[in-house]
Amino acid sequence: MVKARSKARPKSASRAAARGWWIMALVLAGAAGLAWYYRTPAQGYANVSAAYAARVACSCRFVAGRSLEDCDKDKLEGMELVTLVEDADAKSVTARFPLLASETATLRKGYGCVLQKWEG
Repeated sequence: MVKARSKARPKSASRAAARGWWIMALVLAGAAGLAWYYRTPAQGYANVSAAYAARVACSCRFVAGRSLEDCDKDKLEGMELVTLVEDADAKSVTARFPLLASETATLRKGYGCVLQKWEG
């Protein structure tokens, strides 16, 4: 005689799955807490990185006459997330740190590259 297999999972497997969901929820809550705790330093780092990159890239591009791709190599270690965008007509470079900051530096005759008014 052949026994019919039951489709229900054993109790130990459902307990393990429930425990896994609780662990995942705790890890996500911990990550959200850390992100909230470090939000101010992260925002400051993003603002300063974007401003520095915009100013240096603008000078590199419009004062030194190098290509923006070549100027991208001048970023400091740790600034890999900062992206540069050029506006050739306005002679400006905008640097963006994803989701946190964006700064623009523009070439001004007699002053070199200056940042737009910074309210950071």
